[in-house]
Amino acid sequence: MNTDLFEIIRTTRSMRRLKPDPVPAPLIRQILEAGTSAANGGNMQTWRFLVIRDPAIKANVAQWYRRGWHEIVGPRYREGAPAPGSSRDRFDRMLAAAEHLADHLHEAPVWIVPCLQGGTHTRTSGSSIYPAVQNMLLAARALGLGATLTTLYLLFEKEAEAALGLPADAHSYAILPIGYPVGKFGPVARTALEDVVFADRWGEAFTDS
Repeated sequence: MNTDLFEIIRTTRSMRRLKPDPVPAPLIRQILEAGTSAANGGNMQTWRFLVIRDPAIKANVAQWYRRGWHEIVGPRYREGAPAPGSSRDRFDRMLAAAEHLADHLHEAPVWIVPCLQGGTHTRTSGSSIYPAVQNMLLAARALGLGATLTTLYLLFEKEAEAALGLPADAHSYAILPIGYPVGKFGPVARTALEDVVFADRWGEAFTDS
């Protein structure tokens, strides 16, 4: 188990290739406890976390995910250019991993589906659930488990949420497939701070001084 917080942060990349090996329930509990330690609006804790292990449910939801990738998202990415700070080779590897996830999502041994229940869902609703998601991703990394945050299935939101069996007043915000990774953890590739951080006014360079 890795306990160096900054090393965990620097190496928590999206792990889209996962082994089908079972994940012990105590590890999933640790991940969930990390999620429920996160900040949320007014400490109302309207979050709900659906843990999916049932192969039939996963297969039913995964069909919508797979369709979203092959019909919409995959073609769009392939027509585009690599993201800033990336290379064509790295971009192509990311696309291959994303397609692998689309075709094998149902094989991930555990999914955690973070949801919010009740209220009106607006652009600010994510502030009450995504901190929990990040905590869970970091916890998974600390435990040596691979995971990723994906929302692609929401291209078919009604169909996928019906397949998840969510009640009318609950909405999902992601799927976190979790399992032992096929590849290795490694440093995330990002652009330099100077390219994305401004000082006091938009467009003004940030420096350490």
